[in-house]
Amino acid sequence: MSKLRSKYVCSECGYESSGWLGKCPSCLSWNTLIEEVAENRASSNSQAYAGRLPEIISLSDVETSDAVRIKTGSSEFDRVLGGGIVPASLILVGGDPGIGKSTLILQVCSHIAGYGRVFYVSGEESAAQIKLRAKRLGVEKSNVYLIAETSFEKIEAIADKEKPDFLVIDSIQTVYTERLSSAPGSVGQVRDITAQLLRISKSRGITVFIVGHVTKEGALAGPRVLEHMVDTVLYFEGDRHQDFRILRAVKNRFGSTNEIGIFEMTSGGLTDVLNPSGRMIQDKIHDQPGSAIAGIIEGTRPMLVEVQALVCPTSYGMPRRQATGMDYNRLAMLLAVLEKKVGMQLSLFDAYINVAGGFKLIEPASDLGVVLAIASSFKNVPLDSSTIVFGEVGLTGEVRSVVQMEKRIMEGHRLGFRRCIVPRQSRDLPSELRNNMDIVEVSTVEEALESAF
Repeated sequence: MSKLRSKYVCSECGYESSGWLGKCPSCLSWNTLIEEVAENRASSNSQAYAGRLPEIISLSDVETSDAVRIKTGSSEFDRVLGGGIVPASLILVGGDPGIGKSTLILQVCSHIAGYGRVFYVSGEESAAQIKLRAKRLGVEKSNVYLIAETSFEKIEAIADKEKPDFLVIDSIQTVYTERLSSAPGSVGQVRDITAQLLRISKSRGITVFIVGHVTKEGALAGPRVLEHMVDTVLYFEGDRHQDFRILRAVKNRFGSTNEIGIFEMTSGGLTDVLNPSGRMIQDKIHDQPGSAIAGIIEGTRPMLVEVQALVCPTSYGMPRRQATGMDYNRLAMLLAVLEKKVGMQLSLFDAYINVAGGFKLIEPASDLGVVLAIASSFKNVPLDSSTIVFGEVGLTGEVRSVVQMEKRIMEGHRLGFRRCIVPRQSRDLPSELRNNMDIVEVSTVEEALESAF
C-alpha cells in the first residue's frame, strides 16, 4: 500500500525539500516553498518487468517524413514557429498579463478553424467575455467552441468524447487536477497537468496551445521543467504602453529559436509589422545630437533601430547611469571604454540610454551605435542622418567584426541610407554593396569617431 508524505516545492524554480525553508537554496527566493502531498510508491528493482517491452529499432531503419505545417494566418507567427504549426505539437505561449496573449491565440484560432475543430478552454473568463473580444476582433467562426472550465478531468473527458483537432488552455495556472491536493497554479499542479496534456497531444494527435503567465522576474510561472516538456516555448514581450509586441521563440523543436515576430496592437487586434525597420525609425528627428541608427540582426531578419543618448553634467557625487532597452552592465563597459581610450571625462556626467520603440538590444553588434550616440550627445554634434553603424566594441577599444554584414548594409540601402560605418574585416565586401553605399571600415573606436564627426 502506498504511503502519503509531505514535501515542500519552490513555486519559482521547482526545488524540492523534505522540510520547510524560508529561503529557496536554488533560486534564493524567500517564502516560495509550498507544501504538497506526494505519494511514495514502493519499487523493487530485483523483479523483472512483466509488461510489454518497447520495440528496439536501429537508427538507420527509422523512417521520417516532412510534416505538413498548418498556416496560422499571421506571417509573423508562422515565422517564429518555423513555417507554421506542426500537427500534434504542444506549444506554450507566455507573457505578462494584458500583453495580448489571449488576443493573439484567439486570432490564430479563427484561422486554423478552417483545418479542424478548435476547443478554447478558458479558466479566467466566461464564454460571454470571450465572445465580446471575438466580436471586436472580427472572429466569427462556427468551428471554434468555447469551454469555461477549470477541472482537468472534465476537460480530458470532453476531449475524449468530442475529439477536437486543436485545444487551447487559457491559462495553465487556473486549471487543476483532483489527483493533487495543492492549489491551482502551484508547481505540482502545473507540472502534472502539462504532462497529461503532452500525453493527450501525442497519443491522440491533438495540437495543444498552453497560455502561461510570467513571474515578476520575467520567467514562466511554475518550474523550469515545464519548458522542457513542451515542444515550443514562445515569449510575448513588449511594453503595455507601447503599440509594438515581440513574439520570441525560446525553444522550438521544429524550427529556429532565433526568429522573432513583431506585431502592432490596434483596436482590431494584433496586426503583423512587415517593415519593422521603417516603423522603428519613422519618428526620428534629424540633426539632433545623441541619436544613432544601429543595424542589428534578429534571427535571419535585419533591422534598424534608433539608439538615443543623453549626456549631461551630474548634480551628485556619483553620476547616474540609466539604460532602457539594453543591459546596464554593457552600458557601463562602453562608458569606461570611451573614458579610457578616447579621453571623454564621462565620470562627471550623467548618461541615459534609450532604444526607441520599446525594443531591446541583445546583440553585441549594437555597441558601436551606443558609443556614437553617447559621443554625439557629449560633443553636442549630430550624426549624419543618412548613416547607419554597427559593430562590437571590445575592452581595448577595438571594433570587432559581426556576422551577416551584407544583410545589414542592404537593409540600410533599402531604407534610403547612403553611408555605413562598419568593422574592418579580412574579406572584401561584394562590389555591388560598395557601389550602392559609402562603406567606411574602422578598426577602433577612435577611427569610428573620426569618421562619424
